[in-house]
Amino acid sequence: QVQLVESGGGLVQPGGSLRLSCEAPGNTSSIYAMGWYRQSPGNQRELVATITSGGSTHYGDSVKGRFTISTDNAKNLKFLQKNSLKMNNLKPEDSAVYYCTGYSEYGPDYDSWGQGIQVTVSS
Repeated sequence: QVQLVESGGGLVQPGGSLRLSCEAPGNTSSIYAMGWYRQSPGNQRELVATITSGGSTHYGDSVKGRFTISTDNAKNLKFLQKNSLKMNNLKPEDSAVYYCTGYSEYGPDYDSWGQGIQVTVSS
């Protein structure tokens, strides 16, 4: 497990855009996929998006067509170290703490998480 580092959150008006970034410093030779979850007060943690080292992506229904997850894996490496989440056409209901995760090939007990970053969509 490693402590993932998130950046890019903040306050944005409805309809605006933000880009979140996540990086796994140090030795990441087990993270085969990365993703984002979010949680707002009173709600369960919700899957936002995931991406594998092969480039396969998956999105939660509420963000499909608006959010895009990407990673720089031009060398086609087996393991990932960073990813970005571009969020367009943001809505107030997108307001939440966003958490980056790294999925370990050794199983969920070895997954890595970030501390969370606040995204607030408000006029």
